[in-house]
Amino acid sequence: MSVGLLGLLDDVTALAKVAAASIDDVAGQAAKAGLKAAGAVIDDTAVTPNYVTGFTANRELPIVARIAAGSVRNKLLILLPAALALSFFAPWAITPLLMFGGAYLCYEGAEKVYEAIFPHAEAEHEAGAEPESADPKALEDARVAGAIQTDFILSAEIMTIALGALPVLPFWEQALVLALVGIGITLAVYGAVALIVKADDIGLAMARHARTRSARATGRGILVAMPVIMQILSVVGTAAMIWVGGGIVIHGLGGFGLGVIDHAIEDAAHQVAALVPPVADLAAELVVILADGVFGLLLGLVLMPIVGKVITPAWRSLRRLVLRR
Repeated sequence: MSVGLLGLLDDVTALAKVAAASIDDVAGQAAKAGLKAAGAVIDDTAVTPNYVTGFTANRELPIVARIAAGSVRNKLLILLPAALALSFFAPWAITPLLMFGGAYLCYEGAEKVYEAIFPHAEAEHEAGAEPESADPKALEDARVAGAIQTDFILSAEIMTIALGALPVLPFWEQALVLALVGIGITLAVYGAVALIVKADDIGLAMARHARTRSARATGRGILVAMPVIMQILSVVGTAAMIWVGGGIVIHGLGGFGLGVIDHAIEDAAHQVAALVPPVADLAAELVVILADGVFGLLLGLVLMPIVGKVITPAWRSLRRLVLRR
């Protein structure tokens, strides 16, 4: 009897070790897959605070919480099943979808660069937009709905990039990794957004009510630094979108036998690395990032008139046709 019990305990211990190893592997794969989606993640963090501008301080965190809840629904109830179905039934479609998402990142990034260089273009776009409601409740609902819609697009990119970054895994591990990526990224993004939108209030409270001179100075420093931090975050997010998007498209082309650009970038990286042996790896990585970014920016600039003159009008016409029915 005792021998059987010891054998059972040994089996349980072995199973526990296997489960622990699986959990560690899932966590590691989730971290790697999440890092691949860095460009969309940073952009998501940079974009979301804009949706709470104009509201009273007591509504900022509830609005962020509503957007975060919508983001979780997007990822777990819609995009996760879609990604798993795609992986199971049509794995051949993952690379084209990745390239489509990468091209979209390039377009979004290039559009932001263009608007930064030619601000009048953004002003004209805003002038043609529909006016926002004067009712605070309706305005909040509209802002939240718009943020969740934008989040859906970015979340789709994040989940597709994460799916493409995964090796061949058992179904349940793949589902768990994608769920961890979705939840982890949502917590990271909207936790950071909550800190960003309340940083001014925290700095103001410290500057006015802190007991020590150094704490009050820290509060004033936060107030001065936040606009700069937001600007830096926006620039970094745009650069990351273009870099990641360009890299995705270049590697995707290689998968279709069009690896000329990829090979040329690798050759250039090796040549530069050979010139600076002490920092060869860093130099090679910087060359790849720069080349991916230049390609992504050029691709985005090419896509801008196509999206503006062809895709967007066609989409609006299709929406009007569907709504009439």
